[in-house]
Amino acid sequence: MRGRMAGSVTAIVAMTAVSACTHTVGGVAERARPTVPDPDRSYGYVDDRCGLLQDDSLKELLGATSLVKPFSGAVCQYVLSTGSGVVDVVFTWFDKGSIDREREVAVGRDARLTEKTVVRHSAFLAQRPDTPNACSATAAAGSGVLTWWVQFRQSAGDACADAETLLTATLSADS
Repeated sequence: MRGRMAGSVTAIVAMTAVSACTHTVGGVAERARPTVPDPDRSYGYVDDRCGLLQDDSLKELLGATSLVKPFSGAVCQYVLSTGSGVVDVVFTWFDKGSIDREREVAVGRDARLTEKTVVRHSAFLAQRPDTPNACSATAAAGSGVLTWWVQFRQSAGDACADAETLLTATLSADS
C-alpha cells in the first residue's frame, strides 16, 4: 500500500510540475535581429579615408571621372563628375548613434524606407518623394551608425543603388 501511495504522489507531483511549467504566450513570432557583427570597429575619418574607402574607390564605384572632397572629418563631403552629370555624396559616421534614431528621423521627414540587411548589418534605404534623385543608405555598424547619402544634381541615375553600393563597400572594407 505504501508503494502505491508513493507512486500516486509521485505521479501527481509530476503532473502538477508539468502543467505549472507550461503556458501559452500570445503574439506573433519574429525573427531575431542580428547583432552588429563588428562592435569594436571604427568607420571614422582615418588616413584621408572616409568610411574606410579611398577617394579612388569612390570614383570607381560610381563611375566618376573626377572627385573633389571639399570637407572631411566627422562628415565627409564629395562632389563627383560622371558621364550623366554631377553627383553630391556625403558620408556620416556617428560612433554613438543608433539606427532606430536615424530611422525615426527619416520617417519624420516623410521618407519612404526600404529595410535591408547589408553585409550582415541591419540597414535601410531612405528616399523622400519630393527628391527622387537623392537617397541615403544607413546601417548599424561598429558602436554606432553610418550613412552614405547620394544626390544627382540632374535627374539621372539610381541614387539608392549608388548609396547601397557605397554602404556595401564600406561594410566590406578591411580596416
